[in-house]
Amino acid sequence: MDKSINYLLWTAKGVAAVLMLQTLYFKFQAAPESVYIFTKVGIEPWGRIGTGIIELIASTLILIPRTAWIGAGLGLGVMAGAILTHLFLLGIEVQGDGGQLFFYALLVALSCVAILYITRHQWMPVLFSLLGRRSNPAQ
Repeated sequence: MDKSINYLLWTAKGVAAVLMLQTLYFKFQAAPESVYIFTKVGIEPWGRIGTGIIELIASTLILIPRTAWIGAGLGLGVMAGAILTHLFLLGIEVQGDGGQLFFYALLVALSCVAILYITRHQWMPVLFSLLGRRSNPAQ
């Protein structure tokens, strides 16, 4: 792998993992902002705790080279949910945060997309075998 691509991959991994991991404290400690968000969505407390567990798993998988694509897929799924929730239920700005949580969700989602693109040689064969196809256009 080209050095610059490798740096990009590790930067994307770092951004995604660090941002997801740093929110765990607020989710698991039932910080007022977190409780507000998940109450407004109607899934407090189990949605908050469940999301935190999924983000912990995704972050861990992202940091392991063989499973980075799995973690990125999980992270992208969670962030898609967060982004859609902001757009349709919460609004971009939540409790005067200036859109910071929404921006973080976008940043993690973009990082996960970058990880998935760079590691496509790992997950595309799996996808094609699950679909029952023998050829892989990425090769």
